[in-house]
Amino acid sequence: MSAGPRSRRPPTAQQFVLGEVRHMITTGELKPGAPIRQDALAERLDVSRVPLREALKILEGEGLVVHEAHRGYFVAVLSMADLREIYRIRELLEAEAVRAAGGRLTPEVLAELEAAQDEVERAGEAGDVAAMAAANRRFHFMLFERAGMPRLVRLITTLWDATDAYRSLYYGGTPNRERVVHEHRAVLAALREGDVEAAVEWLDRHRAHAVATLRDVLD
Repeated sequence: MSAGPRSRRPPTAQQFVLGEVRHMITTGELKPGAPIRQDALAERLDVSRVPLREALKILEGEGLVVHEAHRGYFVAVLSMADLREIYRIRELLEAEAVRAAGGRLTPEVLAELEAAQDEVERAGEAGDVAAMAAANRRFHFMLFERAGMPRLVRLITTLWDATDAYRSLYYGGTPNRERVVHEHRAVLAALREGDVEAAVEWLDRHRAHAVATLRDVLD
């Protein structure tokens, strides 16, 4: 494992541990199928085993880790059927969010989306997969949150959390990073023109390309 925990702990040890372990999984530091070595992890995070166990139970409920009797916790491995189901549900929910956001996209919001996309591109050009994944998430959720539907955004967040480790795999290839940039730019162009349905269609292609590539990677 890499360097120690990030700064600025949340109010409780459980929240702190939950955030740290989720971050390790979603950035790919803890890869799908990897065992969660609780003693080493508790020592690294400078906490007891109690908040770590509580955090792992929450992550198990979210589908990010699995527990095997007599073996302990492991980072969840998604099948292609799982990925397809998650991406299909995302397609439905995200289309609703983008359509609801369409009428709320002021020039200032579009400028913020453009700035977020610049971050995606800088990270992609540098080959920094973790930074690109984080910037990509900011770009998409900046758009979803304009819908003014917080429950919907929370549902989408859960789906993203379940597949972030796989998104990092996708960004590992230079052609994939270049495709992401192209598709994001097409989404932005459609939104600037007020063509929300075209933006939805580009986002559908965006997800479809990711699923197709991940199928090859997992195979």
